[in-house]
Amino acid sequence: MTDRVVLAYSGGLDTSVAIGWIGEATGAEVIAVAVDLGQGGEDLEVIRQRALDCGAVEAYVADAREEFAAEYCMPALRANALYMDRYPLVSALSRPTIVKHLVRAARQFGATTVAHGCTGKGNDQVRFEVATTSLAPDLKTIAPVRDLALTREKAIAYAEKHSLPIATTKHNPFSIDQNVWGRAIETGFLEDIWNGPTKDVYSYTDDPTFPPVADEVVITFEQGVPVAIDGVAVTPLQAIQEMNRRAGAQGVGRIDIVEDRLVGIKSREIYEAPGAMALITAHQELENVTIEREQARFKRGVEQRWSELVYDGMWFSPLKKSLDVFIDDTQRYVSGEIRMTLHGGRATVTGRRAETSLYDFNLATYDEGDSFDQSQAKGFLEIFGLTAKLAAARDVKFGNGVDFGTGTL
Repeated sequence: MTDRVVLAYSGGLDTSVAIGWIGEATGAEVIAVAVDLGQGGEDLEVIRQRALDCGAVEAYVADAREEFAAEYCMPALRANALYMDRYPLVSALSRPTIVKHLVRAARQFGATTVAHGCTGKGNDQVRFEVATTSLAPDLKTIAPVRDLALTREKAIAYAEKHSLPIATTKHNPFSIDQNVWGRAIETGFLEDIWNGPTKDVYSYTDDPTFPPVADEVVITFEQGVPVAIDGVAVTPLQAIQEMNRRAGAQGVGRIDIVEDRLVGIKSREIYEAPGAMALITAHQELENVTIEREQARFKRGVEQRWSELVYDGMWFSPLKKSLDVFIDDTQRYVSGEIRMTLHGGRATVTGRRAETSLYDFNLATYDEGDSFDQSQAKGFLEIFGLTAKLAAARDVKFGNGVDFGTGTL
């Protein structure tokens, strides 16, 4: 029986050529797997037919937009997931979604190997292969670009030689990955980190320098998930799409960062994530209102570790699953409304409202009706500052007290 390989297929030049390239290099039949995560572009049926025309024996296509939004983007939102406090994991979230469908196709069509188009110096090779191993330890993985010497030049030559139904002359100076959660742009002149991004880099966002009239939006959350925008019920996918449109029109969500890749190099990346950044901003503020102080402090550390795990391709890891349980528990009371103003590249919270709020007006007010018993503060401070007082007294006793004559403390 001939071996079969399932290939993560985008419909572009490199993966179209990879179908025949893998066949010639390994003797295996290739099943192309195309997954729609809201990246736009060509219709799935067009992509499916191209895969068959390029030599695939089967073509598996899946509209996974709702799945991606609900099962991957929403957990990231509830985790306020920002790698290095900036990057909302646009590509990192998509890889486990794609791998799930690759494994499903491998089981359906009897394949023994999974193939992806990643290079040997990026994060995505790790994300694809660790996710595959985590879901199906028996499957092997290959990467034509990394393992089978499929360069861009060879891809163009191969496509022209075999008259493949794919354009070979179109040149884009950037490497772009996009989905409904955002857009990632790298390479080209951006690799010189002194160069500023030019207007042609951006697609999801308009120039924030000349914004339209400010846009006010009210987002309703239930247990950390957006369920309505301006009172109109939305699914997770619709919430992201609507905020992409409205925040993108105001230039919200542009990110320019030199980030630490898992493989050990620093890489300059440009991201556009208008919906993701606006939703995370709103969600963070609702948590400020509804999550207890110590729980919130601890969650910030969990959020960072969660983001690092997902960035590093560990979506299906035991630790990430354990952190999910904690994050889920923190979202029990994260329900309510956040009002935001979108304008000139900023998403600014202007109002909060929640039945589950821990904000008590009568405790917080300095006006008449204050219910906070200030007489209790003196005793609290005596106890709270006791350890610092004892330590300071010891310093003085042993000659290590603060020298007030030096002019510095």
